[in-house]
Amino acid sequence: MAKLTNEEIIAAIKEMTVLELNELVKAVEEEFGVTAAAPVAAAAAPAEDEGPAQKGPTEVSLILKGLGTGSKVAVIKAVQAITGLGLMDAKKLVDAVPAPVKEKISPVEAEEHKKALVATGAEVEIK
Repeated sequence: MAKLTNEEIIAAIKEMTVLELNELVKAVEEEFGVTAAAPVAAAAAPAEDEGPAQKGPTEVSLILKGLGTGSKVAVIKAVQAITGLGLMDAKKLVDAVPAPVKEKISPVEAEEHKKALVATGAEVEIK
């Protein structure tokens, strides 16, 4: 098998959807017996230290406002992928709209998750 360069791997990741990236992270965690939670928190810390050049909030909440025109099953699967919850817990969260999907996340991460949920037809708000 040909060895992939870092640039090729990054190019492939850039083309993935949020749901595909979530599946990739889970597969890597299972394959190597590691967790991505600690490196993500460590990587986010330097971005917050940029100082007064940043405008707006540094932490936001992603709120599921309603199912909209989308399929309830698709919304549940998207919530499950975003939160890492089990199927029943994700269903309970979707059934309890309006409900926070994720809290205290970066605005960039919130926008990515919002896109995934809106793609399923859900109504989402970032606060």
